Amino acid sequence: MKELIKIIATSLVDHPEQVVVSETETDKSIVIELKVAPEDMGKVIGKQGRIAKSIRTVAKAAAAKDDKKVVVDIV
Repeated sequence: MKELIKIIATSLVDHPEQVVVSETETDKSIVIELKVAPEDMGKVIGKQGRIAKSIRTVAKAAAAKDDKKVVVDIV
């Protein structure tokens, strides 16, 4: 899951070397924290949060097979 979010984020930003993804997993949920450069924040969030919503949707679809809830925080 962590690698999936990292691949998506690095393809969107101008500074892919500053993309950091951390993952915390519990029994029923996964919390993924995505950190990008401040100037790339708008590219990851998108207009009205559309890209961020799409990233969260892909993460939820990938976690559905493991029957876990996913939370993606963009910092």
